Amino acid sequence: MALASRRLRQGSADYWPGFVDAMATLLLVIIFLLSIFMLAQFYLSQAITGRDEALQSMQAQIAQLTDLLALEKGRSADLESSLASLSASLATAEQENTRLSGLLADAEAGGEEAAGLRAALSDQEELTAEAQAQVELFNQQLAALRSQLASLEAALEAAEAKDKESQAQIADLGRRLNSALAQKVQELARARSEFFGRLRQALGNRDDIQVVGDRFVFQSEIFFDSGSAALNPAGEAELRKIATAIKEIAKDVPSDINWVLRIDGHSDSQPISTPEFPSNWHLSAGRAISVVRFLTDEGVAPNRLLAAGFGEYQPLAAGENPDALRRNRRIEFKLTER
Repeated sequence: MALASRRLRQGSADYWPGFVDAMATLLLVIIFLLSIFMLAQFYLSQAITGRDEALQSMQAQIAQLTDLLALEKGRSADLESSLASLSASLATAEQENTRLSGLLADAEAGGEEAAGLRAALSDQEELTAEAQAQVELFNQQLAALRSQLASLEAALEAAEAKDKESQAQIADLGRRLNSALAQKVQELARARSEFFGRLRQALGNRDDIQVVGDRFVFQSEIFFDSGSAALNPAGEAELRKIATAIKEIAKDVPSDINWVLRIDGHSDSQPISTPEFPSNWHLSAGRAISVVRFLTDEGVAPNRLLAAGFGEYQPLAAGENPDALRRNRRIEFKLTER
């Protein structure tokens, strides 16, 4: 009985809590915007992760092609050097062949000397033919190598073009994802604003109902008796108005927004221990569930409702005075994305 009497006592009028509520509202709006930004960054990082892996694989292939191209260019340089050396040897052999042919013509009548010159000329001609065959072989190898170099350069250019295209796609994906997230946030904000407006219109201006940040806050005494999670008749009447507003706003929310109305139960810091409610956790959760069940019975879609109990661990007001305890005993409605 002493606990019930203490909870029923009302504090004197004080404007300071209103100022604290305004500052808390501003802080919660900032926290909400930061949460949306972090969520956008998370989804963006998830979407880009796959692109980054493909990009890294492509860059590895480009590096491999670049190394192979450098190796083939080195081989080409070696072959060209060998070809130049053989060409020089061939020119020397042809000059020697010309010289021997001249000597042979001058010594046609020289007998044994002419025979020796013919033998030397024959040997030189064989060496010249062999050198020419080697030059031809080197020319074929050089042509094949140049063809391989052209193919490698074409593959490298294609890989680089694909790399640039992938990077452009990643940048475009990031822009489109940020734009989509911003649009969803704006649509949800409009739906929340309309929801709050309709609730305010349905319930009227009451001192025991407040908007704190992105939440509609009801004092527990509107719906429940002290220490109970059973809705009283006055609370059921108010919840019928809320159910009507929820069903009306649900028709106007875009179908691609996966929204949910979260019902949060909060208690004060006074301990409770009864067979039905061993702790304030149980009491706050039981009250949230009672509200959800009633809204469901009134025709609100169950998949759009969520019940949560916070006990005494998320207070609105600090201290143990009667006014702070009364403000902390509350039910909150929050329209958010699932």
